[in-house]
Amino acid sequence: MSRPLSSAILVLAAGLLSGCASVLNEPINLPAIEAANAAEPVAPNSEDNATLIGLSFSGGGTRAAAFSFGVLKEMAATPLPGETGKRSMIEAIGFVSGVSGGSVTAAYFGLKGPQGFQDYRESFLIQNAEEYLRTSMVRPSNLLRALSGGVNDRTGFARWLDEKVFHNARFGQMRRPGAPVIWINATDLYSRAPFIFETETFRALCSDLNQLPLSEAVAASAAVPVAFAPIVLEAYGPRCTYNPPGWLETARHNMQAAQSLKNYARALENYRDPAKLKYVKLLDGGLSDNFGVTGLTLARAASQTAYGPLTPRQAVRMKRMVYLVVNAGREQIGDWGRRLEGPSGGEFLSAVTDAMIESTVAESYDAFRMTMRDWQQQLIEYRCKLSFSEVKRLRGSTAGWDCRDLKFFIGQVAFDNVPDKQAALNQVPTTLQLPAAQVDLVIEAGREALRANPTFNGALRSIEGVRTAGKSRMTVGETGPAGGGDFKPDPR
Repeated sequence: MSRPLSSAILVLAAGLLSGCASVLNEPINLPAIEAANAAEPVAPNSEDNATLIGLSFSGGGTRAAAFSFGVLKEMAATPLPGETGKRSMIEAIGFVSGVSGGSVTAAYFGLKGPQGFQDYRESFLIQNAEEYLRTSMVRPSNLLRALSGGVNDRTGFARWLDEKVFHNARFGQMRRPGAPVIWINATDLYSRAPFIFETETFRALCSDLNQLPLSEAVAASAAVPVAFAPIVLEAYGPRCTYNPPGWLETARHNMQAAQSLKNYARALENYRDPAKLKYVKLLDGGLSDNFGVTGLTLARAASQTAYGPLTPRQAVRMKRMVYLVVNAGREQIGDWGRRLEGPSGGEFLSAVTDAMIESTVAESYDAFRMTMRDWQQQLIEYRCKLSFSEVKRLRGSTAGWDCRDLKFFIGQVAFDNVPDKQAALNQVPTTLQLPAAQVDLVIEAGREALRANPTFNGALRSIEGVRTAGKSRMTVGETGPAGGGDFKPDPR
């Protein structure tokens, strides 16, 4: 995400002892009433699509927000193969996850939908999102605030987002018929785990996610350490009845469970124990998962069925799953790699931070790809065990039914998809304010990167093959032995 303050502040803060009173943020959430605490489905509401698209938007300030917007615009301009102009690819989106700068785009798309998100450039990207922030790196009061837990409290970015972008919208307003599932990702400092703004998390908190201001969730996802004080939620714990899902106990004690699931389960248990935790402190989601793939990974891992988080109808009707990580990360910049001395000062801290984020990114992305590979196989096995009467009930007809006709396409859309623009993109900073010319450069790069992306193009060809008579088993561009490989990972 962005670093609105100079890295020098981070260096100074890390090197000094803090003994000052903390900069305080009041809790952003309200307790739930029992009726509002009921479990809700995670699956996207649309159940008839043969193609389902998922997107994750990485961190990287306004640069990341603009790049992900470019990808959305290109999807809106790309017809869904075989639909003869009736629908575009953007209307097949079922899951969107956002981290830090990418969370602004994810939330805006979730709120406005495919028809209303097109004004995002004017509403956010070319605005000064640092308008209410303290950004001076030399002002003594800012240095003291940095040592006290964070230069900016929630009256800065969250208030600006609420006034200028989301206009007092609540999380529940994103939950409309046919709307995609939206995950906003932050990091729980105490539990050392990703914090996902989703129903199960807030059930454990005994809090009402639907009433949470959208701006607060996005600001939490973008709360860079030291530049921002942690965003706070109150764990209301025993105030309401909470029946933990069956997977939670299994995840805590199963040695084979994914570490991300174990961490998440431990966090949910912490939220129920007032002797251990009363206030949840959140910072930038990029600290734990800068790609934002944890949401679907956990939704899948927490599922007690072969098809979850999809519904049985979706599992039977779907033929193609396309999941793209929109990665606005840039290459290392600076010349210290060509010198004996350095890095030092801000360069040193930046390099260390980037290395830490890259390591977590690689780990989470690899785990995500393994999850998706396993899920595809489990879905095929589930579909092939269904009786014809069950297939007819879920699908409407058994005509043309092929239980194995299911392919997943998983990849990254990144700056290296547009090599002619990559050098210029690497120079775009991770701030919350960019010149309009840079914003437009990054938006166009997002569009071009999607057009050039081999995973996306392979999916388009495969979808067209599904809808073309006599070509329902097309495997163009897929891995594995001829006619047998149906999982398309990132080719890079």
